Amino acid sequence: MRQLTTALLIAGLGTAAHAEEIKSVYTELDTDKDCTAFEPMEEGSESVSLVCNGYGGYPIFIYAGDLRESWYFGFPKGEYVWEGFSAFNNGGPKVEWRVSSDGGKVLPFATIHRYFVSDTEDAEKKTEVLVIAKVGQVKEQDGCAVGLVIATGNPKANETARKIADEQTRGFACGGDERVLVGDNIPEFSRSDEARE
Repeated sequence: MRQLTTALLIAGLGTAAHAEEIKSVYTELDTDKDCTAFEPMEEGSESVSLVCNGYGGYPIFIYAGDLRESWYFGFPKGEYVWEGFSAFNNGGPKVEWRVSSDGGKVLPFATIHRYFVSDTEDAEKKTEVLVIAKVGQVKEQDGCAVGLVIATGNPKANETARKIADEQTRGFACGGDERVLVGDNIPEFSRSDEARE
């Protein structure tokens, strides 16, 4: 009887696993049309904080200053924690959302976003990096970068990023777990609370 119960349980888990469908949905962001500044720029400053339309009611927050950008996907908790590259950089307009669908409920749980990062010794030279992020949900409000994949010269970058998104983001503890890094010479990337002891 116990073996039969175990077999039924395993079969049930298999059915549940197959019920979830994961796919990619793409959005294109035009900051002039899709975003609103929520912190006024100081006179003479190039810093700006924007809230933008994302996917399915999930917002995108962009914090930009000193030729660097930090993007947050979903619903934030409390004061924003800056995450980004140390070198000058900018994020591309296209965002890939990894979306799960189960029983008609659609949930964006991760994003893949391409950054263009300047070389610290040659500003004209840029490295393309895919940043895989956990999307902040309405209740948990826990979003952050989960992985970095070098895209320059890497034909499997998108495939690798999707695998990280699907397997790592939902159980990832922001500010606690280590990011997945794929590729050589990944530009320095940090979170503003990482210096805490």
